[in-house]
Amino acid sequence: MEEKKELKKSKVIKIDSQKSWEHHISHATNKKYPVVVHFSAFWCVPSIVMNPFFQELASTYEDVLFLTLDVDEVKEIASKMEIKAMPTFLLLSGGTPMDKIVGANPDEIRKRIDHFVNSTHSYKSV
Repeated sequence: MEEKKELKKSKVIKIDSQKSWEHHISHATNKKYPVVVHFSAFWCVPSIVMNPFFQELASTYEDVLFLTLDVDEVKEIASKMEIKAMPTFLLLSGGTPMDKIVGANPDEIRKRIDHFVNSTHSYKSV
């Protein structure tokens, strides 16, 4: 099992600056990819616990951009997106927030991302 993890490259992109955020959101908007962002903090245990789950989601959904952002490293984005608790998962389409999930609830997160991805893909095919 450990070998498989080493072979697989992470599909989650770490955002470490405003410039990085703008670049990835712009790219996803141009490609019409939905975006899922995990807002976390290195000191927040529930956020850390969600990292492997978020990695798993990223490898499940091919045409979705998965970003992770530490709220203490990129405060201006966290503030702009009105992130008040960690972990928070933000679902964006065209750079616009469509849904926000607060807390470490894998079943709810998977259900909402599933619904979000299916609804954005139906718009995409029109």
